[in-house]
Amino acid sequence: MIRGGAATAIAIALSSTPAIAQPVQQYEISEQGLDAALKTFAAVSGREVIAPSEILIGKRSRPVYGTLSAEAALARLLVGTGLRAETVDGAFVIRRETGGDMTTSSSAETDAIIVTGSRIRNVPVASPVITLDQESIRDSGQSTVADAVRTIPQNFGGGQNPGIGFNVPEASGADVGGGSSVNLRGLGSDATLTLLNGHRLSYSAAKQSIDISAIPLGAVDRIEVVPDGASALFGSDAVAGVVNVILRREFDGLEALARLGASTDGGNFQQQYALTGGRDWDSGGFLAAYEYRSNSAIESRQRSYAEDRSPGLTLYPAIRSHSAVLTGHQALTSDLSFAFDSLFNKRWSDSTFPLNPAGDLSVSRGTQFSIAQSFGLAPSLTLALPGDWDVSLIGTYGRDKVEFGAETFFGTEGTDAGSGFYRNIGQSAELAGSGRLIELPAGFAKLAIGAGFRRNAFERFASAGGQLINQAQQSYYAFGEVNVPLVSPEQDVSLVHRLNVSAAARFEHYPSVGDVVTPKLGLVYEPTPDFDLKASWGRSFRAPTLYQQFQPQSAYLVSASTLGASGSPPGSTALLLLGGNVDLSPERSSNWSVTVAAHPRALPGAELEISYFSVDYSDRIVTPITFAALALSDPAYGDLIVRNPSEEAQADLIANAATFANLSGASYDPAQVVAIVNNSSVNAGSQRIHGIDALGRYGFETDWGTISASLNASYLDSEQQLTPQLPTTQLAGVLFNPPHFRARATAGWTKGPFTLTFDANYIGPVEDLRGASAVRIPGMTPIDLTARYRSEEGAGFLDGIDIVLSIQNIFNDKPSPIATTLFLDTPYDSTNYSPVGRFISLSVSKQW
Repeated sequence: MIRGGAATAIAIALSSTPAIAQPVQQYEISEQGLDAALKTFAAVSGREVIAPSEILIGKRSRPVYGTLSAEAALARLLVGTGLRAETVDGAFVIRRETGGDMTTSSSAETDAIIVTGSRIRNVPVASPVITLDQESIRDSGQSTVADAVRTIPQNFGGGQNPGIGFNVPEASGADVGGGSSVNLRGLGSDATLTLLNGHRLSYSAAKQSIDISAIPLGAVDRIEVVPDGASALFGSDAVAGVVNVILRREFDGLEALARLGASTDGGNFQQQYALTGGRDWDSGGFLAAYEYRSNSAIESRQRSYAEDRSPGLTLYPAIRSHSAVLTGHQALTSDLSFAFDSLFNKRWSDSTFPLNPAGDLSVSRGTQFSIAQSFGLAPSLTLALPGDWDVSLIGTYGRDKVEFGAETFFGTEGTDAGSGFYRNIGQSAELAGSGRLIELPAGFAKLAIGAGFRRNAFERFASAGGQLINQAQQSYYAFGEVNVPLVSPEQDVSLVHRLNVSAAARFEHYPSVGDVVTPKLGLVYEPTPDFDLKASWGRSFRAPTLYQQFQPQSAYLVSASTLGASGSPPGSTALLLLGGNVDLSPERSSNWSVTVAAHPRALPGAELEISYFSVDYSDRIVTPITFAALALSDPAYGDLIVRNPSEEAQADLIANAATFANLSGASYDPAQVVAIVNNSSVNAGSQRIHGIDALGRYGFETDWGTISASLNASYLDSEQQLTPQLPTTQLAGVLFNPPHFRARATAGWTKGPFTLTFDANYIGPVEDLRGASAVRIPGMTPIDLTARYRSEEGAGFLDGIDIVLSIQNIFNDKPSPIATTLFLDTPYDSTNYSPVGRFISLSVSKQW
C-alpha cells in the first residue's frame, strides 16, 4: 500500500527491453517535470516505476547525465523533491520522504545520506522540517544563501548580521565583519546550530554563530531548517533549532553565472559572478563552486526616512567577498567510501559614520572596516556493513579570523582609532554508525550511536587597552538514537495507518564547565494516509562562549549619581565592574512541539502543517543590570551591590581588573566610594517562548501550465526575566526583537521554459517602549516578482541558458522611523526592517 491513494504505473519498460536492466546504463535526462523524467528513466533503465500521481504534481526533477546504475540515477532525479524510492520486487516505488533527508539510494556509489531531523536514515521525524531548495531560491530571485534564509519567517534579522545599527542592544544583534548568521525565534545567533552537509564549521567573531554568507549558492542543493531543540542529536547551540546547508553531490558539467542589480533609491549596486563545475563517474564525483559578490554601501542621504534624521550615516556597509566550495566522494572498495567537504571565504566590509550632529563628513567622520577570512574541511570514511549498517569516521577542521579597525578624520587629518581581531578554530572527530536493530511486525527498529571529541579555540585582541583573550574549550560526547515502528501501513490496522516512536540522548563532558545530559522523545502517528500527528519533547543546551567566560574585566570609577545614588555625600563615587565570568555554566532549555499535518488524497498536491512550539530557556547568560542609571536606586539589583566597600575590597577589585579607568572627573579617593556595582556576566536570565508555525503548499496542472502556491507563517510570543528579582518583560513585538507575526506567501506559474513567481513577505509591527508611553512602529510588506526562463533541451544557441529577472519590494515599502537620541543612531529598527527598498536584478547563467 502506498500513502496518497492508488498507485499509478508511471512507465513500464518496452517489451523489447529485458525486465531487469543491466547494472549500469547511460542516462541523459534533462531537468524537467518529474512525471516526464520518471517516464524517461523507466524507458532507459527497463525498470518499473510506481508512484501516486498526486505526489508528483508541481515537482521538477534534477538533471541526470552519465553512466550510472538505475538506483544512482533515480536518486539523482529525486534530489530536492521531498520524495524517496524503495525497491519492491524489482520495481521502484516512489513515496513521500518523511525523514530529515530528502533523497534515498541503495547504491554504494553514492555518499552517505545526510540527515537533519534524525541521525537515522529514512525514518519519520517528529519535528517539523522547513526546506528551501536551490531551484525555489532562484525562482524567487534570491542570489545568496543569506538572502534565502532571511526570508524564513522563523528567522530573526538580529544577531550577527550586516546593517545592524549602533543603537541596537548587544543582546539583540551586532554587525561584526559583515557576516550573516541565522537566529531562529530570536533566541540569539549563538543558540541556532548551523551545519554544512551535517558538519560543524568554526564560529565567527565573538559569538558562537556561523557565517552562512561564506557558502556560494551554486554549491547548494537545499537548506533544511528544523526549528526545534536538537541538542540530543547535535550537542551545544541547538536550542532554537538546526539549519543544515546541504551541498550538491551529483553535478556533471559546468555552469557560469553573472548577475547585476541595484536599489532604485540609490546605493546597493550588486555584482555577482559564479562558476560551478562537477564531474561524476561510476564510483564517485566532485563539485567545485566559486563566487564573487560585491555591493556598494547604502547611505542615509539615499533614503528619505534617514537623510535628515541621521545625516552622513552608512545604513548598510559596502561588502565584497570571494567564496569557494570543493566537495567530492569516491568509493574505495565496494563497501568503503571516502568523502570530503571544504570551504573558503574572504570578505571585506567598510562603513562610515559622522562625528558631528550635522552629519558633515568633510568636517569630521569615522570609518570602520573589517577583513574576514574562513576555511573549513570535513573528510570522512564510511564503511557499509551487513544489516544496512553504515559506520563513519568524520573529522572537521575550521578557522575563522575577523580583523577590524577604525579611523577618525577631522578635515583631512586621519587618526588610527584602534584595531584588533577575533580568531576562532574548531576541530572535531566523531565515530558514528546507524542501521537496523531488530525486525518487528511493523518493520525494522533502527539505531544510531556515536562518540566524539570537539575543541574550540578563541583569540581576541583589541589595541584599545591591549586586551587579549587566548583560550580553548574542549568536550567529549556520546549519543544514541533509536526509532521504533509500532504500526506500518502494510499491516492495515484500523485507525492507525502508521505509528512510530523515537528516543535520543546525548552526554557531553566539558572539563572546564561540567557535564550535560540532553534527552529527546518523538512520536509520529498517522490515523489515515491523509493525516499525521507528530509530537516531540527534549532538552537542549548552549555552552558559554569563551568570550563570555574570559572577556577581561574592566573597572570604572564613576560618579555615584550616574548609577542612581541619591542622598550620598557630595563627591561620592562608585566602582562599576564589567566583563566575563569564568564560573559560567551552560544555558539550558526544555522544548516541545505538536504538529498536525494534512495531505488529503481528495485534493492531490495539497499539504498543510500546523505546529505549536514551546521553549523554556533557563540559566541564560546575561549582564543583569539593564539600565546602569538605576543600579543604586532599584532594590532588585541589591544582590549585585556591595555598599560602603572596604579599602581592601576596592584595592583587590582594581588589582584584578584588566583595565581601570577613572571617569568620575575627580581623583580616586577610597573614602568617597559608596558602592561596588558588579555587572559582569552571570547565569541569571530566563526566557519563555511559544507560538504557532503554519506551512502549506498546493500545486496542480492545467492546460495553461503548472500552478503552485505555498505559505510559511509564524506567530511568536516571548518574555524575559533577567534575574529572579526583576519583573518579567515582553520581547516579541518589542523594538529590536522579533515581531509577533511574520509570513511569506508564494504563488508560481510554470509553462514550458517559463516560470513566474510572486512572493509576499509580511513583517509585523513592533512597539517602542523606550519612552514614557509605547509607540507603535508599523511593519513592512515587501512584494517580489520574479520571471525566469530556463531553456529546454534542443533550444539551439539558447541551450543551457537560465535567465532570471527579479524586482524585489516592487512597491518600494520603507521602514518606519523610530526615535533617536544620538546622531549615530540608525533611525529605524535595523534588526527587522531593511533599507534596501525596491531592488531590480538580472542574472544570466549558462550550462554546458
